[in-house]
Amino acid sequence: MKCQQCDRQATFHITELTGGKPQELHLCEECARVYLTQPNEEAPSGAAFVGALAQHLAVSQTAEELARLDRTACPVCGVTFYDFRNQGRLGCPHDYVGFSKELEPLILNIHGETEHCGKRPKRYDQGTDRLTDLIRLRREMQEAVDAEQYERASEIRDEIKAIQQSAGLP
Repeated sequence: MKCQQCDRQATFHITELTGGKPQELHLCEECARVYLTQPNEEAPSGAAFVGALAQHLAVSQTAEELARLDRTACPVCGVTFYDFRNQGRLGCPHDYVGFSKELEPLILNIHGETEHCGKRPKRYDQGTDRLTDLIRLRREMQEAVDAEQYERASEIRDEIKAIQQSAGLP
């Protein structure tokens, strides 16, 4: 989606309630910074969130730091922070640890808490570590094949089969 002010890619999607009706804005980072830092005569009901976003933008990293952060990848699943920013999805539970510094303010703003306090599925209570290991091993196996290390790839394949059989996974 393109920015409503210029032709760059929109990375900020802001919804404001003005007069009881939602107004959506799709802006690039620079236009969002200008929009959020300009003084408003009438503060909308979402002003707390917009103010927090404006403060985050004002204190945000420089373009170089953001580019470095975008290249940061999870060692288990390989998802980059750039992928998360564009898709809004993480690849595995380890991403929360790898990107914790960047995710905590977002999670706190959205949920009001940074720790899970609800129910967990009974069938996956202990199986999540195995599933994470499978993701990591599959990625390592693909890297070994790409590097033409076929013996290592076959060892990893055997590890994957052993984990799948012990967990009863297909």
